[in-house]
Amino acid sequence: MAIVTGASRGIGARIAERFAAAGAAVAVVARTAGPGESRLPGSIEEVVENIRTGGGRAAAIPADLTDPDQLDTIVARAEEALGPVDTLVNNAGVNFYGPALDVAPRRNAVMQQIMVTAPFRLCQLAAPGMVDRGRGWILNITSKQARHPLGPPYPEWAKDGCVPYGMYKSALDRLTTGLAAELHGSGVSVNSLGTSGLVMTPGVAVVSPHTPDNAPVEPDDAMPEAAHVLCTSDPAAVTGRIVFSMEVLGRPFTEGPWAVSATF
Repeated sequence: MAIVTGASRGIGARIAERFAAAGAAVAVVARTAGPGESRLPGSIEEVVENIRTGGGRAAAIPADLTDPDQLDTIVARAEEALGPVDTLVNNAGVNFYGPALDVAPRRNAVMQQIMVTAPFRLCQLAAPGMVDRGRGWILNITSKQARHPLGPPYPEWAKDGCVPYGMYKSALDRLTTGLAAELHGSGVSVNSLGTSGLVMTPGVAVVSPHTPDNAPVEPDDAMPEAAHVLCTSDPAAVTGRIVFSMEVLGRPFTEGPWAVSATF
């Protein structure tokens, strides 16, 4: 059984649907339970319905990752509905764009909770069972904005208002490499996967300064396919990696802003 957070829409929903198509039972986790509960389209009930219509197994697990009490129940509720968890995809994320020194403390706290504290806690809750069974995959969804822009001088795209977001994705990557080292040999892998290019999810379309006019767009199937590759690979060999979708798939892709070659 796979748990996918932030799966009411966008990349999380696509990963959930891809895993279900491959035969996994999927616990679809997000705050938006039903249609119309968010100003953005998509809900976990709709994703579950799509999976079931396609012949797959899924359960909706409504949870607000900023609420520690709700966070602590996710793994237990998912396992009660679908059985033991062998895959955890920490996909949920949020970004409040703007100059770092202007970010409000409350917004900063929300980003830290969703992209660092919640993934760490879910790993604590899910990984022990994977270790006991000798089999499991943890996938953290990262971003190239976790990398460091080369400079000075710095390119304009390095000032796109993503310092806190990149900071917390960088912390998530450190969780990936550290936990991979701790769990190596247990049968459990831990990897980070980011997009190679722009993915026009509903959230990105509303808040991001990046558009198809100033950044290359990657295929919609790239992230779910790459996630599936990483979460079916041999944990003894493929672990502790921080990689990007088109790289994993071996597909050519012309990078734009935040190119790996322009960062370190």
